[in-house]
Amino acid sequence: MLLEKILQSQGFGSRKQCQSLIQRGLVKVNGEICDQLKTQFQPQDLEFQVGEHRCRYREHVYIALNKPQGYECSHQAQFHFSVFQLFPEYLRERGLQTVGRLDQDTTGLILLSDDGRFIQASTHPKKHVDKEYWLKTADPMTESQIQQLQQGVELRNEKGIFQASSIQQMNDYELRMTIHQGVYHQVKRMLAAVGNKVTELHRHRVGELELPTDLAQGEWIYLTAEQVQLAISRRES
Repeated sequence: MLLEKILQSQGFGSRKQCQSLIQRGLVKVNGEICDQLKTQFQPQDLEFQVGEHRCRYREHVYIALNKPQGYECSHQAQFHFSVFQLFPEYLRERGLQTVGRLDQDTTGLILLSDDGRFIQASTHPKKHVDKEYWLKTADPMTESQIQQLQQGVELRNEKGIFQASSIQQMNDYELRMTIHQGVYHQVKRMLAAVGNKVTELHRHRVGELELPTDLAQGEWIYLTAEQVQLAISRRES
């Protein structure tokens, strides 16, 4: 594949913009400047550098982000920062999207990709991928409230019953709760439905993929093929 087409597929601009990058000597392949437009490479796992950006060719990208507070999962954030500001422009340009959403005040694991099939499959209601949250409440949790969450509650303007797949009470004010649906503000609305309020919310796990302990808030990593499979796997009861 022509080098300019490789760069274009990885989000480095239009064909003319990629040609300009090459001609200006800003592209290195295997550590050497490549300024010839007609040069071709086998793209699979090709390592290259554009300016200060060191990259490896990826047909699609699959990313895990440790989302901080104050960021919206939208390209057109209205009241806060956009999570897409945490990524280099070349990733934004190749169509990076979040897999589902987290509220601006919710922290933790969120997946992103430019693979439309993966996003659609991961977010389809029939997929029932588990999502584990760690949360704090305004008032002490009662045994009755725990039982209601396990049995399921109704949410206004939503069809069906919404229940926690599992609940682990850490102390009077802290829970680890797993859900498999993904409607708007679900965890907060479920707690409100049983007469309590979420004051802090953090997503720790999606499918079988846990948030890496060494991934600081605002940092992200590319997922391996194995990690992608973990993210869409269901935990056995």
